[in-house]
Amino acid sequence: METSIRARIRAGDAAAFGALFEDHARAVHRHALRMTGDRSAAEDVVSLTFLEAWRLRSRVDPEGESLLPWLLGIAGNVIRNTRRAARRHHRAMAALPPREEVPDFAGELASRIADAEELAAAKAALERLRPADREVFALCVWEGLDHAAVAEALGRPVGTIRSRLSRARARLRELTAQELAGVRSVRASRPPLGAAVQRAGGGGQVTGDRTLAVRPNEETIR
Repeated sequence: METSIRARIRAGDAAAFGALFEDHARAVHRHALRMTGDRSAAEDVVSLTFLEAWRLRSRVDPEGESLLPWLLGIAGNVIRNTRRAARRHHRAMAALPPREEVPDFAGELASRIADAEELAAAKAALERLRPADREVFALCVWEGLDHAAVAEALGRPVGTIRSRLSRARARLRELTAQELAGVRSVRASRPPLGAAVQRAGGGGQVTGDRTLAVRPNEETIR
């Protein structure tokens, strides 16, 4: 059946391409979400991936099994292209005058939960991986593709995929430990919340947990 679908897609059969979308759009979206960390960006990647797949339909090999590796390979190219565009946008925005930043307290709150710390550390560590290693890790570990399927998706030898995956796993463990140690070090250096207000000086102020009060003096009541 898969071979038949391949032939129909090569021939420009819209119904067959619709079936391809129904079968694999969710997997492409899941992969894109893990690679980008942004739901809106992942949805854009899915749209662009299937538009590109339709454009490249004549290149589909008439023989083979699932077309998912082919689609994930296209998605990887789309993600790289959108990241390059994002970098150009960031450079352009960086040239603009800086705006006053509003403090974000979400990180401080999340750092107080151990699971959130580990999740944040793993996410940061993943972003520090080489893009090629991160892509192989995502396809092998998250998508569950075997080495041969990932090699097909990325157009690389199976041996290259194995070495990249091994390197990615070792590096990810190392970087996660570094990130987690950094987060915990920052948390340990913060003063405890709810510390009593210290007396700032001046005879007209009362300090402590109560609201500061100013005692009237002779000049204020004249």
